[in-house]
Amino acid sequence: MAVITGTNWNAYDGATMTAREIYGRTLAYLAETNDKIVGMTADLEKTTAIKFFADKYPERFYNVGIAEQNMMGIAAGLAKGGLIPFVSTMAIFATMRAGEQVRTDIAYQNLPVKIIATHAGISFGHAGTTHHCTEDFAIMRAIPNMTVICPADGIETSKAVQACIDIPGPVYVRIGRGFEPPCYESDDYEYEVGKAITMRDGTDFTIICCGIAVLQAMNAAKTLAETDGLSVRVINMHTIKPIDREAIIQAVMDTRRILTIEEHNIYGGLGDAVGSVIAESGKGCIFRKHGMMDVFSEIGYAEDLYAYYGFDANGIVDKVREMMGLEYEADESWEDE
Repeated sequence: MAVITGTNWNAYDGATMTAREIYGRTLAYLAETNDKIVGMTADLEKTTAIKFFADKYPERFYNVGIAEQNMMGIAAGLAKGGLIPFVSTMAIFATMRAGEQVRTDIAYQNLPVKIIATHAGISFGHAGTTHHCTEDFAIMRAIPNMTVICPADGIETSKAVQACIDIPGPVYVRIGRGFEPPCYESDDYEYEVGKAITMRDGTDFTIICCGIAVLQAMNAAKTLAETDGLSVRVINMHTIKPIDREAIIQAVMDTRRILTIEEHNIYGGLGDAVGSVIAESGKGCIFRKHGMMDVFSEIGYAEDLYAYYGFDANGIVDKVREMMGLEYEADESWEDE
């Protein structure tokens, strides 16, 4: 598989292009050397930015109209025929409207359909609660054979799309509306599905996050270092399933305080995935998960909603300070486990 590195639209324009645009351009690039790739959408060609692929390869592109359930069934059929369909629609439609077809037509047969879900979380805030998607991790994590990825920015979206090709089964890649600032200054870093990335090391506290929360956690960690003298580790858990168990357990042993941040309901998402690993490890620590606190989201501009729900740097700083005041039961026998 060709790997994109150093391309001007990827590394240098990452701050001005949306993650959706970078996805569309990456897909078109990959299709140059892989004729098995086909693209699909349900009347959201421009909105999801698969238009970059469609314009270049119209004979390999299918717009099924406003029929997401049908689209997933067609994608399954194309995959059974030896192709690699990339299906582009909004996250709420991919997981809610077409959930049964994703489960039964695609995942049950372990087919290589790659679902690129845009406008996830509350990134499409002003469109209203019906267009927000804060349940998709929970839905997709529960489906066997499904890989679940949530890139931190456009550059990482490109890497995730490239990595999809080598995964034999179905993949769900979750991106927002795409206007969020980039986390990475270049694409010169190693990316592997299922392996978390330590964005900042620390010994006092660990924040495990994904998607838009990664940059905010980095900003929070910097503030806490300057104002509170805290050494905060920030882990970009870009793959929700399979989760990087080793990185989680190491963070527990090193810092004893773990906070997860996700643009998702606190039930069934990143926090629950991390919490399960901690519980199964038997190692004691202070653990909290922060996300949508089992509520339907309000309507407003995304940046205002991020602040309202405490996903911004200020909200994360407050959570860390609160947890630093808590005590845990000492356990000195870890070395014997």
